[in-house]
Amino acid sequence: MSDSDDLTHTDADGDVQMVDVGDKPDTARRAVAAGELTLRPETIAAIRDDEVSKGDVLATARVGAVQAVKHTWETIPMCHQIPITNVETDFELDDDRVTLEVAVETTGKTGCEMEALEGVTTGLNVVWDMVKAAEKDADGQYPDTAIDRVRVLDKQKREL
Repeated sequence: MSDSDDLTHTDADGDVQMVDVGDKPDTARRAVAAGELTLRPETIAAIRDDEVSKGDVLATARVGAVQAVKHTWETIPMCHQIPITNVETDFELDDDRVTLEVAVETTGKTGCEMEALEGVTTGLNVVWDMVKAAEKDADGQYPDTAIDRVRVLDKQKREL
């Protein structure tokens, strides 16, 4: 665990606070995050073949991911509202999983890794929402479905 002096979202008394970035210089930032959604092979095939009754799963999830990136400041209490300059989403379908990678770019005083993480989790939640009916077993449960391995892959910062 970090020393309490390293916890930037707390003040000297340990109370939660938003980090003051007012004196920081603007920099170009990029963050990339990824995550995985485990599904049945039949569900993956239905996504791949555009045979899901609710519509184009990956197109809908892409829109959800971008919306989440743009609204991260509204759902993560100590995040700053930042100007998003670019969002890239990349889906990969394997035999039993959907992998989503989200890259976010901004120019400002703070990074964008929280935005990338929000894009990944929301994008995968949208996929799940669109295919969950196909994932139920005979007991109405979802035994093999999981969103996991959500992580930041890369953070970059470049002085302007």
